[in-house]
Amino acid sequence: MPRSNTALFSEDFVTRLRTWIASHHALYPRLPPQGIYFESLVERAFLHTGWPRHQVILTHPNSPRADITVGQTRLSLKTETGAITRRTLISITKLCTTETGEWTSEALIRHALSHLSRYEAVLMLRAIWERDDTIDYQLVEIPLDLLRKMEGLTALPVGRREGRPSLGFDVTEGGGVLFHVHFDGADGKCQLRNLRVDRCVRLAEWKQAVPSD
Repeated sequence: MPRSNTALFSEDFVTRLRTWIASHHALYPRLPPQGIYFESLVERAFLHTGWPRHQVILTHPNSPRADITVGQTRLSLKTETGAITRRTLISITKLCTTETGEWTSEALIRHALSHLSRYEAVLMLRAIWERDDTIDYQLVEIPLDLLRKMEGLTALPVGRREGRPSLGFDVTEGGGVLFHVHFDGADGKCQLRNLRVDRCVRLAEWKQAVPSD
């Protein structure tokens, strides 16, 4: 099992974040926290572990910078909460956006790597729906060194879209696929697919009861 690269994700932080997520479900029983709601819960968890307010800084929504800075550590916060979330494979629908600039394999991968350099860790909340009355939550840290393995590879055209083509490639290791990178020609997003959970740091896993109706 990979080890965490940051001391920020302590047992106390994870416990407090789980408590805030449970509080969220008191208001939104069947809606896992996403976007600014998840970011706010992470902010509260850090504040309640003793971090002073001036050292826990949320970034303005839609900013290309890190989502939150705690002390000197910049974090990217992600969620995967849809009905098709798989237990062992992660999807990131928007690692970054690449609407402008040169649409070539080298330029797009360089842009994605530059985006990764803007933070020190990625924290993701995942909601797995396998039963009507329970959400299985995973809280994972995605290692940046794993994502940087896209460096030096080549993205090739995929699909039959007219105009700007989508580009994609697999990142492999030892004959196995670690994840797939997709640069969407329609919306300019860099997406990651089938990222193996067992190559990430599983900080916590728990069950959240929800109404079945």
